[in-house]
Amino acid sequence: MTDSRIRLAVTLALLLVLGGCVSAAEYAAKNAGFSSVEAKTAAATGKQTVWIQNQQQARVVSDRVKTLMAKKTIDVETAVQVALLNNKGLQAAYADLGDSAADAWQSTMLVNPTVSVGLTGIGTPGLEAFKSVEGMIASNILALATRERDIAIADTRFRQAQLNAALRTLQLAADTRRAWINAVAAWETVGHLNRAQAAADAASELAQKLGESGAMTQGAQAREHVFYAELAGQTAKARLEARLAKEELTRLMGLWGSDIDYQVPNRLPQLPKGLMKRDLIEAETLQRRVDLQMAKLDLEATAKSYKLTEATRYVTDLELLTGFETERELEDGDIKSETTGQGEVEFVIPIFDSGKARMRKAELAYMRSANLLAEKAVNVRSEARSAYQAYRANYDIARHYRNNVVPLRTKIEEESLLTYNAMITNTFELLADSRDKVNSILLAVDAKRDFWLAEANLVPAIYGGGAGAAAAETEVAAAAESGGGGH
Repeated sequence: MTDSRIRLAVTLALLLVLGGCVSAAEYAAKNAGFSSVEAKTAAATGKQTVWIQNQQQARVVSDRVKTLMAKKTIDVETAVQVALLNNKGLQAAYADLGDSAADAWQSTMLVNPTVSVGLTGIGTPGLEAFKSVEGMIASNILALATRERDIAIADTRFRQAQLNAALRTLQLAADTRRAWINAVAAWETVGHLNRAQAAADAASELAQKLGESGAMTQGAQAREHVFYAELAGQTAKARLEARLAKEELTRLMGLWGSDIDYQVPNRLPQLPKGLMKRDLIEAETLQRRVDLQMAKLDLEATAKSYKLTEATRYVTDLELLTGFETERELEDGDIKSETTGQGEVEFVIPIFDSGKARMRKAELAYMRSANLLAEKAVNVRSEARSAYQAYRANYDIARHYRNNVVPLRTKIEEESLLTYNAMITNTFELLADSRDKVNSILLAVDAKRDFWLAEANLVPAIYGGGAGAAAAETEVAAAAESGGGGH
């Protein structure tokens, strides 16, 4: 009878600990959730991303990066691929995904029971070592009762972390593409300014010689000299901006040491012959935007937390204590023992805290998530429309400069050269026309850069990862913090 009572007490506690176990293989995997990140980012960017977790993987990725950078002059697609492979901040974001997987894995496990053993009457005369022994196992049965909901909440947060990792990947790809465009456009501007500065230098020297011969006033000479001086300063500033733009690209690609000795092209690609059709861009955006999916999951997790808070409103701590007590007594020179099973329930009586405040916080967290989701749905539609409008309009503007403004300036310069050769136009009128042409070319370069940037913004508008991605991530994190109810 004694042994059966002990077995009953221990078995009851173990059933509470082991009951309801579910498979946690998905959460325990090294690359938990990463396949979803790969699929979403590959669909948007056409590029591969990796989660580096050991030295062998690091060496493989390093060798691939060196192979990609061996061309020295890299195009935009190479730059984006190098960034997705080599950016350490992105690897930190993937570590956050692993952390979320570990939290979900932990949620599948119950709170460890508390085991206690006590001895009394140690050294009692006539008894060996002690008079009685007590054993107790305390298990939190409230954690068991709310376990399924806790797992569901953790799983939702895990799926949200997958979307967040995908969003960080898309943001890095978009930032790298824009940085490459800005760097190339900056160096193209430098090239045009260098040519304009050469012409201004020639005009300044000519003005000085004409002044020495008395054929040009000092005021006219000063105008030519100051134009050359201003253009020299403008060229130096443009060269600095080009170097800084390239450094930003270098940072995004995670390069250092000898790997930074690469080049970007000296001019942007020509405009495409036609535009991409995006007649259903709003519907496509609502279906594919990663940050919108994150907001939906946040509302789902907050709703589950709200229900969990409601279920545990009156009871915040509930434990079942099971154990045994063995008494040893000396009777007629013999030691006799008797073992008794024990069972107790402990819980907090809600005299002061009825749970109303926790319910109100959970309700407000749900309302906050619902409104953020509604706002996000409106905003992403507007962002998609704006991105496509900017794409079309910048294409038309760039074509206008390419097809109208620059050809007209070229025609004016050619006519000035003809009249100069016929001694109808003087030298400075010819130089002024050449300067005006350079200014138009610089405006055309800016227009072409704006078009390529607008095209680069189309993918973030549809999939996520644009300029507002960091703000969206902050919103979701704040919502997650405020929505975690439970018990």
